Parts: sequence; structure tokens; C-alpha cells
Amino acid sequence: MSDSREEYNRGGMIAFIFSMSFVFLFFIYIVAIHPGVNLDEKIKDPTASLEVVAGPVFDIATVKEPWVKNDDVIVYGKKVFSTNCAMCHGEQGKGDGPAGAALKPPPRNLIEGKWTQGGGAISLFKVVTNGIPGTSMAAFGHFKVADRWALVQFIDSISQNKSKDTPEQVAEFAKTAK
Repeated sequence: MSDSREEYNRGGMIAFIFSMSFVFLFFIYIVAIHPGVNLDEKIKDPTASLEVVAGPVFDIATVKEPWVKNDDVIVYGKKVFSTNCAMCHGEQGKGDGPAGAALKPPPRNLIEGKWTQGGGAISLFKVVTNGIPGTSMAAFGHFKVADRWALVQFIDSISQNKSKDTPEQVAEFAKTAK
């Protein structure tokens, strides 16, 4: 007794012919009819839109003496602060950041400026660079020197306890600061 399975073979052959016809027609369409992909890229400068809205983009590397009080450096310092410090110290620097709640001792309120390592731009720079051992204040010595001075200027701008260092003292210290 032999079963004829021709109806199964016929269905498979029809499916095979249909799929091969589709692939062949698709290939002809892609090669001969389709216009292709336009690779004429129009590259835009991502900072160009920022310059139109907010003026020219500030480059801290162009500042020769970032320790000298400068409004552009303070604005730049606020950006560095928002990116790196606000998580613990809070957006306004009140020590109420979301990560700061779990830290012991809690982060310093920079507005009040009750400094434990001495007040002034020089002491703030040292704290930003080296951190405070035994606390949760991390060292940011890996930042560029200009970025650390921008942070110091921003912190001094929001603090009620202003720096008592003279510009000459700060300039003398800044020559050796790394």
C-alpha cells in the first residue's frame, strides 16, 4: 500500500515558486527601479542652536586667570555644580540634595557657609581638590584646574560667608595650584 503525497509536494512547490518569484521581483526593483538612498548628509553643529538662543558658548579654557572674579566663570561654575555637586548639596547649595539625605555627616549648606576647613577661596579650592577625609565630601582633583576655580567662584557667589582672601593671596596660591 503506497500513499500518494503529491498534494503535499504540490503545495510546497507552489510556495517555493511564489517565494522565489517574490525575491526575484524584489531584487529587480531594488537594482533597477528604486532610486537608492540619498547619502548627501547635511551635518549641523549641535552648538549652533545654543549660540542663537543663549549667545556664544563659553569656553573656560580661554580664561587665563579663572580665579579672578568673572560673571561668565560663575555661570560656568553653576553648570559644573549642577552636574557634579547638586546631587548631594542640592540645586541651590543648601545641603538638601537627594543623595545627601543618606550621608553622615550630611552635606554642607553652602549658602550659610559654616566652613570647617577654613573660609576663603583658597580653602574652598583645597576642599574641592582634596575632599575632606572622614566625611562624604569626595575629592574632585581630577577636574581641570579651571573647572575647580569656576566651582569656587560659584560657591563664593551663593555663600553668605564670603571669601576673606585678598586677590593677591588667591593669585599667588593659584600659580602653584594643580
